[in-house]
Amino acid sequence: MKPANYRSIIIITTGLLLSNCKSGTITGEATEKNTTELNIVELTPTQAKTSGVITKKPEKRNLREMLHVNGVVDVPPQNLVTVSCPMGGFVLSTDLLQGMKVRRGQIIAVLQNPQFIEIQQEYISTRHRLVYAEQEYKRQEELSQQNVAAQKIFQQTTAEYNALKGACAALREKMLLAGLNPQEVENGNIKSTVQIVSPVSGYVTEVNMNIGKYIQPHEALCEIVNTEHLHVELNVFEKDISRIRVGQKLTFTLSTEDRKERTATIYLINKKISSERTVRVHAHMDKEDSELMPGTFIKAQVEVERNNTWAVPDESIVSDGQYNWLFIRMNKGKKYLETDSLLRFKMVPIQKGKSSDGYTEIICAENPEIANEEIVTNGAYYLYSKLTNVEHDE
Repeated sequence: MKPANYRSIIIITTGLLLSNCKSGTITGEATEKNTTELNIVELTPTQAKTSGVITKKPEKRNLREMLHVNGVVDVPPQNLVTVSCPMGGFVLSTDLLQGMKVRRGQIIAVLQNPQFIEIQQEYISTRHRLVYAEQEYKRQEELSQQNVAAQKIFQQTTAEYNALKGACAALREKMLLAGLNPQEVENGNIKSTVQIVSPVSGYVTEVNMNIGKYIQPHEALCEIVNTEHLHVELNVFEKDISRIRVGQKLTFTLSTEDRKERTATIYLINKKISSERTVRVHAHMDKEDSELMPGTFIKAQVEVERNNTWAVPDESIVSDGQYNWLFIRMNKGKKYLETDSLLRFKMVPIQKGKSSDGYTEIICAENPEIANEEIVTNGAYYLYSKLTNVEHDE
């Protein structure tokens, strides 16, 4: 029989064995009579030692079940700042570039506007009137107490004084909002320009101005992002959100860095399902990394649970994409140093469960034929190759 035909027999046999495995038994009497010789590999002790075949019993392990999700690196709203000028003006100077690092309080632009002069003039005028109104108020108050002046005159003086005091306070706040210093204005230092300073330390992500451009009131001058407190925003499908808990650990990699893993902890879970049937999950990174860029796509694995189950090393399982097998050692009492007998290994079908940390759950492991036998943990593919390449006569 040719190798291709022999492989067909292996696959047919495997289908029968898998059927028995699902029902709780791996081999039956009739099956064993017809398939035992087809699923057994014999090696001399020297062959086994040279090929590196190692056997070991399956063991109970706490396997992690990982949920694969996608997301992005993001920043809190308070760390993303849009800089604007409430009164607007012409850009007199700026040297900002996208990607530039700025510090809190650094001058990032100078704006010029004739309205700056007008508000300062109005403030000085109102302040002088307030000084006179305050003096008149005190004089009328004293006369009123002595019953010298009419009460109506005192009331009018009081109203005018309070109105000017409120107007002066409002103009002062307006100047502060525009970036003008009231103290300098009170000292007679009136100017037509204001300096725009950065409210936070971070990196410039957008620049919407150039020299000579007129900036409308409340129009954005630039955008600055503080990358000191980046976090992870995950998009979890509706069907999986019940498995997500606050405090769960996750690992993630950037879409451009598959090898470098970072860790984070789930901190918040949104209570709204989006139109795409996903839920936003907020996670804090265990270690800050200011080199990361907001908006970067990531691939994450969330550890949703751990189960104590029978498991074998990943390299113990042989798979061709359709079936999965283990090799168990039949004559356990023999040692590799013995030269007068053959070592026999039997190929049995299994069903794979969850995998993590280099181990895979075997569903049929509760069957004594696997759970209590020694399995091949190294050299399984060598045995499979030797088994499928054997030539048989027709």
